[in-house]
Amino acid sequence: MAIETRNKIDAHFNMASMSDLVFLLLIFFMLTSTLVSPNAIKLLLPGSNSKTMAKQSLTVYINKSRNFFLEDKPVKPSQLEQQIYSRIRANTQATIVLRADRSVPIQDIVTVIDAINQINAEYKTKHKIILATSPKR
Repeated sequence: MAIETRNKIDAHFNMASMSDLVFLLLIFFMLTSTLVSPNAIKLLLPGSNSKTMAKQSLTVYINKSRNFFLEDKPVKPSQLEQQIYSRIRANTQATIVLRADRSVPIQDIVTVIDAINQINAEYKTKHKIILATSPKR
């Protein structure tokens, strides 16, 4: 009497589920890599050896054409103080990061610092400003 086994071992591997997984990972990484944009405005920052890190509340940009931006929205220097205050009014100790191109005149940087100091004096707050730099080579 010959006994036959019902379970036969199949030596083939089904790659359909593996290719689905690879395509899902590819789509995930493509989407997340396009969302990462630390500098929305292209600037050539001045160099420094300092490595100060802080939790930033707001970013002010000054590009080489001397245009001012709050985050990604353009703002006139005359309206800088009220625009900054409207964004940080809920926080009494906000940290504002100033990202200025290295070719920007010092007066433009001082304009932003003066706006923060005026807000601190007028509303009795303790906002800080940090000048963003790139590492020296």
